[in-house]
Amino acid sequence: MPVAETELHYRTPYELLVAVILSAQCTDKRVNRITPAFFEQYPTAEVLAEASPEAVLSVIRSCSYPASKSRHLTGMARMLMSDFSGVVPDQVEDLMRLPGVGRKTANVVVSVAFGKPAIAVDTHVFRVSARIGLTRNARTPLEAEQQLVAGFPAHLHGKAHHWLILHGRYVCTARKPACVRCGLTSVCAFYRSVR
Repeated sequence: MPVAETELHYRTPYELLVAVILSAQCTDKRVNRITPAFFEQYPTAEVLAEASPEAVLSVIRSCSYPASKSRHLTGMARMLMSDFSGVVPDQVEDLMRLPGVGRKTANVVVSVAFGKPAIAVDTHVFRVSARIGLTRNARTPLEAEQQLVAGFPAHLHGKAHHWLILHGRYVCTARKPACVRCGLTSVCAFYRSVR
């Protein structure tokens, strides 16, 4: 993947944070269909903080788990306003205090929005890194993250995260990995094991 970057559409750290919260268990394509209307109605954390979860639900209804995400989004915006003066923090620990923000989401935001070294481990990254052999016996996303962070130089963390995600979406898919068109077969543990 020569261009390894997020497929979510965003302009600001706030918009990225919203999009990543919406992307949990949902495709980026679906999120990108939802966010234009969402950001038209809720362009800032300040405006979103005043909204009810029910009002937000009506805008995000087509994504997965819309009821819980609407509560997370309004709670996140309220905490951004009360604890961070409406500014999205650039530290993983601060981001993880926000409703609906776990370690993966926090890592995406610090890496993509702020250019800080971080590797977010979603299902694609977890699967692909294990298949290739970049991680060994990692039982949790945190264990996989720790192994990946140790294996890649810090300046490549954000790019490595996207290499693995995109490779998992388009080549090393969960059910039928496309090994015949993969450029990593010469170094892939999975490919060696099934050959």
